[in-house]
Amino acid sequence: MTDHELPSEVRQAWDLDGAVERLTSGHINCTYLAQTTDGERLVVQRLSAIFGAEVNEDLEAITAHLASRGLLTPRLVRTRADAAWLVEGRGDAVWRALSHVKGETILAADSPARCAEAGRLLGRFHRALADCEWPLRHERLGVHDTRRHLAGLREALEAHRGHRRYPAVERLGERILAASEHLTLPNSLPKRLVHGDPKISNLLFDAASGEARCLVDLDTLARMPLAVELGDALRSWCAPRGEELPDPIDVERFAAALGGYAESAQPTEWLERREWAAVASTTEVIAVELAARFCADALAERYFGWDETRFPSASEHNEQRATAQLALAKSIRERRGELEAIVMARWCGSGEPERGP
Repeated sequence: MTDHELPSEVRQAWDLDGAVERLTSGHINCTYLAQTTDGERLVVQRLSAIFGAEVNEDLEAITAHLASRGLLTPRLVRTRADAAWLVEGRGDAVWRALSHVKGETILAADSPARCAEAGRLLGRFHRALADCEWPLRHERLGVHDTRRHLAGLREALEAHRGHRRYPAVERLGERILAASEHLTLPNSLPKRLVHGDPKISNLLFDAASGEARCLVDLDTLARMPLAVELGDALRSWCAPRGEELPDPIDVERFAAALGGYAESAQPTEWLERREWAAVASTTEVIAVELAARFCADALAERYFGWDETRFPSASEHNEQRATAQLALAKSIRERRGELEAIVMARWCGSGEPERGP
């Protein structure tokens, strides 16, 4: 990447110097690895328009809370003028800088041991936030409003009939809508402060030991049912070849992830039993919901980032993502009883599942 690709205003705000590397694993924000004139490495981001600038107030407060509980976390780095963020140019771009945490990002969990380690970290994260009363300044409403996302898919299928790839995407969309008819939505569960997007690529791992070091991309912090957060994590971690290939759920990884989570979070001490019992069914919900979102954007082509080196357009990339999530959801439904038994065995802390809801 050449120097001129970061605006001079941004460079000056954080005393950035030298080469800048574009980081590509995220779907939403534009993220760069840069260095200050003092040699400090920073993660510099131009926020997506879906995030208000005040999200940085949340990030600063929540990461301070996490650090006070002994968790490693990226911290907001203020500008030379002591501002939490920079509004660049005519006000259409919000930039911020974060401390750089050394670690490895992976796009797919490569073993049950990796899933167990991810579960331990997420469990520590949730337990640390259990007593955090910070009132979020910015929260994306309806992020996991499944009914809204399904309605959005129906609207996209109606509005984009002239799309060049409409026939293929329509067939996929109808399959997703059919799968949604059997879902059990977790709408009555209590809301808790969670990460909001705990996919495996939002965890940093130690490259040598495999230890899960910290969660990143904290713009998605939200209050939602814990089963939704865990369902989102499990549908990401337990797909053997990642989120974009149509694999069935890996039951061994599912069990390992929940085992690691229960070990560190000790859910019986602070969760209601019904929250934990909903994890398997909600994993299916999240997979169908995400399939609907990807499918809608296969027609709209305006929300998710896409890989120009692998696909001719955002439409093809989003269609593949949607296909993979639908396949995952189908496999969860087929093995629902087995998965629910694993969930309740982890609640009991024994190898034998507890019967009944």
